[in-house]
Amino acid sequence: MDPMHPYEQLSLFSVGLILATWLIGSHALMLALPGPVQGFLKRFSRNQMLGQILLCIGLAWFWLLIAPDNLGTISALAMDLGEFNGAKPMLRILVPVAMFLVATSVRDFLAVRALGVVGLMVASPLLEGAFLKDPTSRLLVPAYAYALLTASMFFVGMPYLFRDAVEWVSAKPERWRLASLAGLGYGVVTLVCAIAFWRGY
Repeated sequence: MDPMHPYEQLSLFSVGLILATWLIGSHALMLALPGPVQGFLKRFSRNQMLGQILLCIGLAWFWLLIAPDNLGTISALAMDLGEFNGAKPMLRILVPVAMFLVATSVRDFLAVRALGVVGLMVASPLLEGAFLKDPTSRLLVPAYAYALLTASMFFVGMPYLFRDAVEWVSAKPERWRLASLAGLGYGVVTLVCAIAFWRGY
């Protein structure tokens, strides 16, 4: 029997707490400091350095999933890709090369594309943490994960949509407030469910 992957060992309770903390913290900041947060988000698309950092995080994370099995701690996240296992040796070379080329060559919306890569990587542990767990309220986690996956794919392929979304939601104070309260509310509900229903899962 194959050992469980670290993602499969994640508890719904811990994943829920982490997700709730992120949602509450980020959206509370949006409510408390709308001006600075809007300014950061509007500049984010053109932030080349931050894009390079995020891209390195995302692709390094992916590389760990395809790492060789004999590297000790570095191989801890390596996973079985089924019929695609034969492509792992090639990917181990192509991923660092692609990371370097993209980070040094892409100038348009690199930060948004890189954010999309990180989002794609984050969704997997969220889904594994809620997989086949009993409480129906667990669906809060995969619902967020699938929304994140969808948004991340658009960020990678159509990054200008991030800029347009930021412009739209920050155009009117009531839109910004509604978006902030919606995210904050989702985080609070997730936190309540984690504490009340997800212990032991």
